[in-house]
Amino acid sequence: MVIKSVNLETVIGITSKIPDNTLPEVAFAGKSNVGKSSMINALLNRKSLARTSSQPGKTQTINFYNINDAMYLVDLPGYGYANASVEVKAKWGKMIEKYLHTSKQLKAVFLLIDIRHDPSANDKMMYEWMVYQGFKPIIIATKLDKIKRSQIQKQVKAIKEGLKVEPGTIVIPFSSETKQGRDELWEVVDSLVLPQEETESEA
Repeated sequence: MVIKSVNLETVIGITSKIPDNTLPEVAFAGKSNVGKSSMINALLNRKSLARTSSQPGKTQTINFYNINDAMYLVDLPGYGYANASVEVKAKWGKMIEKYLHTSKQLKAVFLLIDIRHDPSANDKMMYEWMVYQGFKPIIIATKLDKIKRSQIQKQVKAIKEGLKVEPGTIVIPFSSETKQGRDELWEVVDSLVLPQEETESEA
């Protein structure tokens, strides 16, 4: 997809109503500090569209980015933030759950995992929960530039085994720094949101 326009259209908090969008949506989830904001900026070729922070737990809302008036990229709150109170964590969980259940346009959920580490207990819980909700999460293995090329396959295998992924699950190694993985990620997104004729005629 050639990005002509990006607009942070809707930001919803814990008590807000989920917008009744008419365009297809793809949602991104990941634990705090996994590099989600950086990935969104890299994906959309914008320097500071999604606010990045070294302080985890920055995204506490669901942010809807309208791309080309053709689709929405939905940024879900980071989970597993150690310093958030139990009450706040429970509310975030409810908010994500409400969105996954309410959105009529959600085509796929992407789950971000740090390629340098085995999936955490929170990652496993999130993956299992999404599968339980009827989704087939697509895995984005972030921070690819932080490991040696020779380690990539080993780390991807560790993520697949750690999450016990469903057969056929897509895992895309991604670097916000070098933009490696960006084209593959867009190919997957395009295949989900564009009418089939468009994807076929471009192939």
